[in-house]
Amino acid sequence: MDILFFAAIAAFLVLRLRNVLGKRTGHQSGELDPFRDRQGRTTGDKPADEKVVRLPDGRAAPEEAAEEEVAMPEPDRPGAKGVAAIRAQDPAFDEEQFLQGARAAFEMIVMNFAEGNAKALRPLLADEVYKDFAGAIEQRAQRAETLDTTLVSIDKAELGEAEVQGRTAFVSVRFVSQQVNVTRDSEDRIVDGDPNEIETIRDIWTFARNVKSRDPNWKLVATQSQQ
Repeated sequence: MDILFFAAIAAFLVLRLRNVLGKRTGHQSGELDPFRDRQGRTTGDKPADEKVVRLPDGRAAPEEAAEEEVAMPEPDRPGAKGVAAIRAQDPAFDEEQFLQGARAAFEMIVMNFAEGNAKALRPLLADEVYKDFAGAIEQRAQRAETLDTTLVSIDKAELGEAEVQGRTAFVSVRFVSQQVNVTRDSEDRIVDGDPNEIETIRDIWTFARNVKSRDPNWKLVATQSQQ
């Protein structure tokens, strides 16, 4: 009876931690669709031809915590008109579900880039972005350097601009995250970063999808660092 009692307690604690922390996605297969909800529905995606900025290595300085946001009426909210345009062509588009998927994609991309896992990145990135990321990973390998990234938290993931160009929908997301980034050489000496410093990173990532395509995946088409 004691064994059963302690086993029940352990199972309860595991479930509580799972609910609080969520599932880590940085090491999962790149075939996972982060924009798919628990019932298996998707919001869809396909890459678009757009000039891409590589994952920023310049880091924004920490700032005071942002003031509490005030909810704005739907017509005044950033990207509201663009979201309406997307829904006109893709009624299944759900903003909250999209943002949940964007957060998961952010974590997967950041962690797999740091680990040098280009294969896992491929399904999440448009062609030009993938070339930039894979090239950066290759250059790091040639220098015999490693990048150790700890994604402490994603403090904000909010909708930015949204629009439809032809058949392609573009949605930008403003991310604010807390990260520790350290680059080491082949002898484990630090060449960049501080393992004891948590940085506030501000990024704008743009995702795109062909709304007429059966391909359900959104892909990252551009990244921009905010100072």
